[in-house]
Amino acid sequence: MTRLLNLLTNLFPVWVVLGGILALIHPPLFTWFGNDWITWGLAVIMLGMGITLSLDDFKAVMKMPRAVAAGFAAQYLIMPFLGWTVARGLKLPTAYAVGVILVGCCPGGTASNVVNYLARANVALSVLMTMCSTFGAIIMTPLLTRWLAGTLVPVPAWGLFLSTVQVVLVPLIIGLALHHLTPRLVKTVLPVSPLVSVLAIVLICASIVGSSAEQVKKSGGLLLLAVFLLHAGGFFLGYLFARALGYDRIISRTISIEVGMQNSGLGAVLARRHFPDPLTALPCAISATFHSVIGSVLAGIWRLRPPRM
Repeated sequence: MTRLLNLLTNLFPVWVVLGGILALIHPPLFTWFGNDWITWGLAVIMLGMGITLSLDDFKAVMKMPRAVAAGFAAQYLIMPFLGWTVARGLKLPTAYAVGVILVGCCPGGTASNVVNYLARANVALSVLMTMCSTFGAIIMTPLLTRWLAGTLVPVPAWGLFLSTVQVVLVPLIIGLALHHLTPRLVKTVLPVSPLVSVLAIVLICASIVGSSAEQVKKSGGLLLLAVFLLHAGGFFLGYLFARALGYDRIISRTISIEVGMQNSGLGAVLARRHFPDPLTALPCAISATFHSVIGSVLAGIWRLRPPRM
C-alpha cells in the first residue's frame, strides 16, 4: 500500500496536467471547487507539511545555516525579479502581469521536496529550505508583491499579510503541534498526507483554469510563454547562483529545484482574495503545471546523471 501511495504521489505532474486539460474541456468538473474550498485546500496542504515538521528540524537549520540562507536568498531574489522582468518584457495584460509577479513572490512549493527526492538531490536540505521560505513568506510575499506589482494595481499589503498568516502560518503551527502532541495519529495519516496534498493542488489549479477556460483559449499562448520563462529561468538561475557560491552539484541541484518550484496554491488564494480581476489567479494555476512538469523532467535527467563525487 505504501508503494502504491508513493507512486500516485510521485505522478503529481501527470495529475496536474490532466486536471488542467479536463478543466478546459469541461469546466464544471472542477469549478465547484470555489474560493472557500480553495482556501481550505491550501490550508490542508500546509497542515500536511506541518505534521512532517518537528523541533529537531528547526535545530537542523542551525547545522547548515549557510546553505539554507543561500536557498532563502535565491528564492526571494531570483523569482520575484524574474517575474517582474518577464511581465514587463512580454508586456502582459495587467491581470496576467500581477499574477506572474505574485507567483514569483511566493515561497518554494512542497512539491519541490518530492522532485528533489526523484532527482537524488539533498531532500533534507530541500525540506529545510521549503520550511524557511514558507515562514519567510509571511513578510516577504506581501512586501515584494507590493513593491513590484504596486505600480500596476493597488496591492493590499496588509491584507496579503493577514491572509498569509491565516493560510500558511496557522496550519503549519497546528501541524507542528499535532506532530508532538498526537504522534500516533500523525503516524497513521502521514503515509496518505502527501497524496492528499497533491489532490488539493490539482483541484485548486483545475478550478482556476476551468473558471477562466475561455480566456485561456483566447490568450493562452502569451501567458503560457510567460509562466514557462518564469520557471525555466528559476531552475537555471537557481543552479547558477548556487554554483557561483561554490556549492557542489548536489546542493546546487537542490537549490535549483527549490527556486524553480513555487507555492502556486498560495498565489492562487491571495489572488482570489485580494485582486478584483479573477484572471490574476490564472498564472498561479498554470504555474503549478509548468513547474511540476519542468521539475520532473529535470529530476529524470539528473537521476540518470548522478554528480561525480
